[in-house]
Amino acid sequence: MFIHVVLFEVKPKEVSKYRKDSLMWASYTKKSRGFLLYQTMKRYGFKNQYASVYQWVKKTDHERFMNKNHDWLVGKSKAKVKVLGYYNLKGIDSLK
Repeated sequence: MFIHVVLFEVKPKEVSKYRKDSLMWASYTKKSRGFLLYQTMKRYGFKNQYASVYQWVKKTDHERFMNKNHDWLVGKSKAKVKVLGYYNLKGIDSLK
């Protein structure tokens, strides 16, 4: 399993637009091969920080989606956000 996280700083007046943008990204991601899950999260203990979390079967599934859609979706996004970091994680153990 591959997880991609983007951590953003989002000013309060931009949160609504960020959430709409996130769901727009997720709607296109959902149609992609290997997509498993999307979540928008607010970071506890940090002012104005939000994370977009994508879960994929394989890293190559994520890369294929990004190569095809990233720049186009950035152009469609409305919220003014600051990217604080990108995190790529590989799942090892899981319990549900």
